[in-house]
Amino acid sequence: MNRQKSFENNQPCLYLVATPIGNLDEITYRAVKILLEVDYIGAEDTRNTIKLLNHFNIKTKLISHHEHNLLHSIPKLINLMLEGNNIALVSDAGYPAISDPGYELVKEAIKNNINVIPISGASACLNALVVSGIAPQPFLFYGFLDHFDKKKKKELEKLKNYEETIIFYESPHRITKTLKLILEIFGDREIALCREISKKHEEVIRGFLSEVIEVSNNLKGEMVIIVSGNNNVIEEQIFEQTIVEHVNEYVNKGMSVKDSIKEVAKLRNLKKNEVYAEYHQKDE
Repeated sequence: MNRQKSFENNQPCLYLVATPIGNLDEITYRAVKILLEVDYIGAEDTRNTIKLLNHFNIKTKLISHHEHNLLHSIPKLINLMLEGNNIALVSDAGYPAISDPGYELVKEAIKNNINVIPISGASACLNALVVSGIAPQPFLFYGFLDHFDKKKKKELEKLKNYEETIIFYESPHRITKTLKLILEIFGDREIALCREISKKHEEVIRGFLSEVIEVSNNLKGEMVIIVSGNNNVIEEQIFEQTIVEHVNEYVNKGMSVKDSIKEVAKLRNLKKNEVYAEYHQKDE
């Protein structure tokens, strides 16, 4: 068990600072204060983060921390914190660790009894969810689907029966293809496609998948897809009897074995030949 009292000890801190997803005015006063006060800032892309820091006149030293240098950057950042330095971690936009680098560093910080503290801010998935017009809870945040169609189809097959609203991220050059795959596997569900959230060209397109696909080809900007849950899931009935016992129940009531098998198959949503094979296996 790890019990963290964030502000009641002298341990170094790893601050997970949410940054604006578009409009720079979305940053909180607390986030600016933390970025000014920490000893170092770990950044997904220092070229992007420096623009944010310059806007708020923040001079804190940057350290590169992205998915391709984790083996080098994680030990470096952990060692700096163990030496008593406080570090803020930022991604290019939104929350670190949500479809961005961060999780691995958080795990290592926890192992080393370093305080991990969230600094609230903008979130593309929540912004899109609340304006979608689709039931906001319960919801499942999935993030990016796999880039390869074969793997993407497998992911969608696993998700198609979820009754929760599902949130996906997608890039503009894959959006139409992804929407077509969702339509193919999920059916024509209600969705909201949100792009350029909080920026000048912010747009929310609400409708059914078949409708939104028609206008998705020339859209630009990072996308958030809100998909309504499956409202047609047949709840699986749990039977305490085995299939053989279930068939025998109807046989004992005077039904023929053939009709009993047919009835059990219907009740259990199984094929008749599956029930037949299971029942007659007892005679072998």
